[in-house]
Order: sequence, then structure tokens, then C-alpha cells
Amino acid sequence: MKPNTDADPYTPHSGDRRWSAVHYELRLGYRVATNRLDGTATISARALEPLDRVVIDLHGLSVDRVDVDGKRARKVATATHKTTVTPAEPIPAGAEFTVHVKYRGTPRPIRSPWGQVGWEELTDGVIVAAQPTGAPSWFPCNDRPDDKATYRFEITAEAGYDVVANGDLLGTDRARAGTTWTYATTEPMATYLATVQIGRYRTTKLRSALVPVTLHHPADLQGAVKTDLGRVPDMLALYTDRFGPYPFGSYGVVVTDDELEIPLEAHGLAVFGRNHVDGEHGSDRLIAHELAHQWFGNSVTVERWRDIWLHEGFACYAEWLWSEHRGGDTADVLAERHRDGLLGQAQDLVVADPGAADMFDDRVYKRGALALHAVRRTFGDDAFFAGLRTITDRHRHGSVTPEDVLDAFAGAAGSTVEAVRAVTAPWIEEPGVPSLPSR
Repeated sequence: MKPNTDADPYTPHSGDRRWSAVHYELRLGYRVATNRLDGTATISARALEPLDRVVIDLHGLSVDRVDVDGKRARKVATATHKTTVTPAEPIPAGAEFTVHVKYRGTPRPIRSPWGQVGWEELTDGVIVAAQPTGAPSWFPCNDRPDDKATYRFEITAEAGYDVVANGDLLGTDRARAGTTWTYATTEPMATYLATVQIGRYRTTKLRSALVPVTLHHPADLQGAVKTDLGRVPDMLALYTDRFGPYPFGSYGVVVTDDELEIPLEAHGLAVFGRNHVDGEHGSDRLIAHELAHQWFGNSVTVERWRDIWLHEGFACYAEWLWSEHRGGDTADVLAERHRDGLLGQAQDLVVADPGAADMFDDRVYKRGALALHAVRRTFGDDAFFAGLRTITDRHRHGSVTPEDVLDAFAGAAGSTVEAVRAVTAPWIEEPGVPSLPSR
């Protein structure tokens, strides 16, 4: 069967379904003072159909040379969003191949319908927040949420700066040019979740019985950060019980010296601004939300962006579970409150296909969470949480569709997909605001 080469209609300029990445090896030299990036990327990949060209996502950076399987490319054509590589010899379907790209430039965030995404300068450092299409702002890739790969990062920055990236820190090497930080991810990761955070940070480790938890933060925020993020180990314990084992080897949190509009999640990491830290647990809801994305979004990832409620609805519901666990408002109370709030808003959005412009609309988050609560009320806690654990186990480090979620809940409840869909459809497939099922 010929692979589906249709682009995601929400991000039509991103990705190529004719090939799939297996591993990215990124070696980057970066100077904070001048925002200068010099990089090489080696992409190990597999052809899903015969390739006489390899189309790669890369934005705003200059390409100096491309080799395919050790041979210089016959032709390299660059455009605003794409680099098209003609190899010396065509690549047959099913073949594994490598692309080595040498590139450089001044990385900038990419303008998108959702604001600027990707590599962005801070007052004294860098933040990378790439969801959904910002990865090509700093490395050549196949920018699709369903095309996961492992990564190795070697990032050199000036002395005095800390570099945080995804995965395990394998080591640091100090030299005259600066310090090289090496990280690696052994779990497959979507391109938009790859990140680099650079700043003048102090490191604090939290005690956790499950996985190492490391906080990176400005020195003057140490006390407030330890207070506000001190409950992360308890959140990990709760979500491990409700969702299944934590999917990665560690969890890291970066608090930037700058203020940020919203917190951000990445594979094994979350990023907050100093405005999200008050030393009084004022951001517990946000901390819980970003942590939950490690299961729903980062390990279990949508195939297409229209199904973003499978990330955001689940993370929003995790906020309610944390509140309930801590003795605050129960999920029942929060569900009714947010349902009432929806009644005062426009009822013209269909969560199953909200449209690209509205994929991050708050109604996607809240209606997604309410659909989950409707399932919980209808089938009971045992079946509901068993269904969540089935999703995270069955699709661990992979992709998921709404049908997969319905099937998991149906199996856990001893019911049918059609019966579960009858519960979720009024919230997901229709624009009106229904009543919640009674217990």
C-alpha cells in the first residue's frame, strides 16, 4: 500500500510523509551575545517510498553543505520553509539512509497563526518553544507530530551559561570556546518537543521516590522555586497511580529569568517564567497541567493536530485530579463550574475539528476535560482510570487517535466503542453544551 503523503491540513507546510526520521544527531555551537548558531545535523532516516529528492523542514538558516549516505548531494535548493536535497543516487523504498546537513545563521522564531514559535532570545539566554511548527527554526527535520525519533545533542555555549536539553545529561566538557553540554533521549520524541534552554541558572534537585527531579532557575528565586515546585514529587506519585508509570527517566523544570506569557511543556521538561513563581503555590494548577503532558502529549502524541484535545483535554483534567487529591474542589465541582462557563461562550466550536486557528482555544481544553469526566461518571472510577492506563501503556512513546482512546475506555468498561462515543460525542463532535451524566 502506498504511504499517505497528504499533509496535515492544520500545518500544510510542515513535514513530508514520504520518509521518516529514526535518529537526529545535532552538534550546535551558539553564542548568546550575538545570537549566532553554527550547526551540523545528521538525520538517520527510512524511505517510505522511492525518493529522488528528500524534502527537509528548515527555516531562516543558511545551508552550507548536504551529504546523503556520505556522498555530496547532487543539488540543494532552499526556500523559506524547505530545503530540497537531490541525492547522488535515488533512494529505494524501504531503504535506510543518512542526511548530513551543515548550516548556520541567526535563529529567529517562526511567525505562525498561533504566534511566534521556535527559537527565541531571552534577555540573557534562549528559550525554545516549538509547538506546533517551530522546530525548523533551529534544526533541519521532518516536522510532523507523528514522526518520532531519538536524539543526541552536543551544544556549546559561552562559559557562565547553563544549557538544558531533552533527555539525560551525559556530560559537560569545558574548553576555550565555551562549555559543551551533551544530552541524549532514548525514547522516541516528536520534533516540536525538542528543546534547548540556555541561561544563567542554579540547579536544585528534589527528592522523589520515582524519578530524578531537577530544577533550573535564577539564583534569586531559589526559595520560591523550591516551595512552588516542591509538590512535583507528590504530583508524580498521583499521576503514576492514575495514568501508569512515568514515561521518561527524569523530569526537569526550567524557570527563566524573563517573564513568560504561558508555561510550556517539552519531552521530559517543563518551562516556566519567573512570573509563575510566587513562593505561595500560586501556579500549582499550571505545574500539574505541564507535568501531565509528559503522559498525554509527550509520550502519547496525536497523529494529526486537529486531535489536540487528546493532549490538552487530558492535561486540563489532570488539574482537576490534583485539586481533588489535595482536598480542594473535586472534579465534580470543577466540571460543573466549567460547564456553566461554557454556557456563556459562543457554542460554535467542534472539538473534533476546531480548525487550525482555534486548536488552542480554551474551549478545546475544557470541553475535552468535560468529555473525560462524562466517561468517568458514566462508567465509574475503576473503568475510567483503567482506560487511562491502557492508553498510556498501549501507545507509550507512540501516536494516538480518538478511536484509540474510545477503544481503550470501551475495553476497560467492558462496553463498546459506540457506547463510549455516545458519551463523548456531545462534547467532542457537537458544538452545543450538554448536561453532564449523573453518577
